[in-house]
Amino acid sequence: MTDIAEGQATPGASTRTGLHIERVYTTEGVHPYDEVTWEQRDVVMTNWRDGSVNFEQRGVEFPDFWSINATNIVTSKYFRGAVGTPVREHSLRQLIDRVVKTYVTAGVQHGYFATPEDSVVFEHELTWMLLHQVFSFNSPVWFNVGTTSPQQVSACFILAVDDTMESILNWYREEGLIFKGGSGAGLNLSKIRSSKELLSSGGTASGPVSFMRGADASAGTIKSGGATRRAAKMVVLDVDHPDVEEFVTTKAREEHKIRALRDAGFDMDLGGSDITSVQYQNANNSVRVSDEFMRAVENAGQFGLRSRTTGEVIESVDGKELFRKIAQAAWECADPGLQYDDTINAWHTCPESGRITASNPCSEYMHLDNSSCNLASLNLMKFLGDDGSFQGEKFVKAVELVITAMDISICFADFPTEPIAETTRKFRQLGIGYANIGALLMATGHAYDSDGGRALAAGITSLMTGTAYRRSAELAGVVGPYEGYARNAEAHQRVMRKHAAANDLIRTYGASDGAVQRLATREWQLGTEIGARNGWRNAQASVLAPTGTIGLMMDCDTTGIEPDLALVKFKKLVGGGSMQIVNQTVPRALKSLGYQDEQVEAIVEYVAEHGHVVDAPGLRQEHYEVFDCAMGERSIAPMGHVRMMAAVQPFISGAISKTVNMPESATVEDVEEIYYEGWKLGLKALAIYRDNCKVGQPLSAGKGGEAKKDAEPEKVIEYRPVRKRLPKKRPSQTVSFTVGGAEGYLHAGSYPDDGLGEIFIKLGKQGSTLAGVMDAFATSISVGLQYGIPLEFYVSKFQNLRFEPAGMTDDPDLRIATSVLDYIFRRLALDYLPYDKRAQLGIFTADERSAQVDAGGYGPSEVDIEGIQTSVEAKPSEQKSVEAAKPETTTAHSSTELLELHLGKAADAPLCMTCGTKMRPAGSCYVCEGCGSTSGCS
Repeated sequence: MTDIAEGQATPGASTRTGLHIERVYTTEGVHPYDEVTWEQRDVVMTNWRDGSVNFEQRGVEFPDFWSINATNIVTSKYFRGAVGTPVREHSLRQLIDRVVKTYVTAGVQHGYFATPEDSVVFEHELTWMLLHQVFSFNSPVWFNVGTTSPQQVSACFILAVDDTMESILNWYREEGLIFKGGSGAGLNLSKIRSSKELLSSGGTASGPVSFMRGADASAGTIKSGGATRRAAKMVVLDVDHPDVEEFVTTKAREEHKIRALRDAGFDMDLGGSDITSVQYQNANNSVRVSDEFMRAVENAGQFGLRSRTTGEVIESVDGKELFRKIAQAAWECADPGLQYDDTINAWHTCPESGRITASNPCSEYMHLDNSSCNLASLNLMKFLGDDGSFQGEKFVKAVELVITAMDISICFADFPTEPIAETTRKFRQLGIGYANIGALLMATGHAYDSDGGRALAAGITSLMTGTAYRRSAELAGVVGPYEGYARNAEAHQRVMRKHAAANDLIRTYGASDGAVQRLATREWQLGTEIGARNGWRNAQASVLAPTGTIGLMMDCDTTGIEPDLALVKFKKLVGGGSMQIVNQTVPRALKSLGYQDEQVEAIVEYVAEHGHVVDAPGLRQEHYEVFDCAMGERSIAPMGHVRMMAAVQPFISGAISKTVNMPESATVEDVEEIYYEGWKLGLKALAIYRDNCKVGQPLSAGKGGEAKKDAEPEKVIEYRPVRKRLPKKRPSQTVSFTVGGAEGYLHAGSYPDDGLGEIFIKLGKQGSTLAGVMDAFATSISVGLQYGIPLEFYVSKFQNLRFEPAGMTDDPDLRIATSVLDYIFRRLALDYLPYDKRAQLGIFTADERSAQVDAGGYGPSEVDIEGIQTSVEAKPSEQKSVEAAKPETTTAHSSTELLELHLGKAADAPLCMTCGTKMRPAGSCYVCEGCGSTSGCS
């Protein structure tokens, strides 16, 4: 795609004047926008729990191949301007032009292109790739670039704090500024002296854990103050800090408090009204462990905790015992994670400018203090050829263009603080990465946890980073190396050789991964040669980020380095609604494995019904592993995730955002093994999450397998629901009715903030048996409602119940009732349930039924079986037919909830605070499929 003016291999690097850009995706004389079909869509996003509209913008313009989900997320998240005003963006063209033209203008101003024609080609190529979802910049680019806001392009920040009160207060301030913008930050607190050391005044120091309280409260306040998403932060402490044990157990102790408060009747769910009284809940905690410490763990030796002021050992602890405490705390509450300090700094390109001491909140960006990193991720499925091969040469050209654009962004970017701006401009850290590796592996017939799958993933990652550094070396010849390069030249070259040597060690298993590895070898060799002459433009090139929102924007099936969540997914439809479909990687994988069309059809139909491939007709057992997912009937073992991380880590400049999920039955020893193997396998960072370990997790799984007998003992406490009584004065309504000639009255009382809370039924004369039974029945229903039993549950149980009196009613919406209770609960559904829930129960008003008849009804002839399996843009009538055919899926509102229906238990994932749907894992964060909100910083 690109070449260097005046030659690439000649010694005169300093005379190079710019890049020549070649066309790969575009055609000269044809604009990318003219090659696609555009259509108008209405975006209306609702909270499924109460039916309220969260966002609405009608008449937006998108290509016809963009999914409804991607359309909704881009429109609601990234379009700028007040909704309903002429300045509001309404087309994807406007969004892409706003960003791309800013990049091109800056590239021209700073001498990146050899000729004006090259800048035009660059603009067209970048536009085509974004338009066709080949890659995406991180969210801050879409939020800010080309607007009147500060041109912040980075999502990841690392701060610094020293052992002074001025520095600690400045830490609070800087974190607050970053949180205000919707980003996250991490820092290492190890410079702050411990609570076991003296102040210069003679008093005892507070210690870093005490100062964490203030920062945690600040993050919680800004989060609840209406930022674009909750604050994300990482707090790191070195393992040799004297307060490390207090730090390790901090969140575990708070988890014990949460359990006690919950059992006392307080609302301790994530986002609950009482959770704010608990401390340290707004940060991820990680311990920085050294090789010295890990050897002490191996040998059961002593390890010294050192003074922050003198560096002397002030206390010795048993290494294995401290490691057990770390694992115990992680087992109890998922914190702390580990960061392997010596491994991180062994791959550091700039050690002369300072050590790497911390990471961003999601643990993929690791570099100097007071720095930032802007990210972009490639959609790997866009490089999978029809023959099942990975298109390595096209991938190389895409990486070249993306890295060039990312480096240009630093030329015009704004930053939240001056120290961050200075460091970033001096070292120009970039973070190219990818999404959809899980889908790619499955589509090519590779199991995620297999030698072949790891070889292909390693080769692609090596090719990406090798190409990125080669382009960085070429850019150094055009616009100069990064300012800090001269001081760190020897170390930078050493790290490049380490990457190249790791690439040579990749063991390939097939033609596809072999071809990719050979391309990577070429790129590393060429990049090392050019870099030796020119230096490099960027101190860092690649990370593997969660790709939450941008993954949905690119219609990726899998995020970051993750495997597929499940084999069935939730697809939004044109005109509203959604449907269950089998992931399109499944039929592609079956064809790659050699199955015929008839076999593929039968297997896909089985997966659609069961959610897994076990006992699927005609599927050979040796192929089961190809379809293993993160959750479900055949879930990937925790060590399978660790081995995949280890396979790609040598080819990443930074690290990998990923949490290793463990079953509820996992023991503390299992956690120890994962953390120990992470160190042995050369990971830079590792975090675990044990299913159902946290109380403050809405709808967390409580039905998992029982813990092993040798697991750490834990007090078993029965959950007791809390009754929410109605206030003395509350809104109500009374409905008179007649069923089969019997007259009665239904009185319904509501909570002031909406929601049915009580009913009274008058039927028969006072003092009669019927009146007494109905009065007792209404009382029991009222108490159940106040204890949180959903109204739709009662409706589903009592509608269509048959007994006398029954027959005609005087209600125009419900002309016939099979019993008094059938009428009462269907009437309550019409009055108190939103349309989507009533649609699931088959309860409509007279006007709604008329509208359905006018629209064409629900005839079974309209069911499109092919559409169930493959449709991305199904018609609304198709959606209704599918829901009628598969009623068991109608209570799901995301892929995670759909998976819960197949599993028969809830999954550990938070509810989206914007739209109420259950989020899905994305790296070490979570992303909402409904609205694109994330819990992290990318």
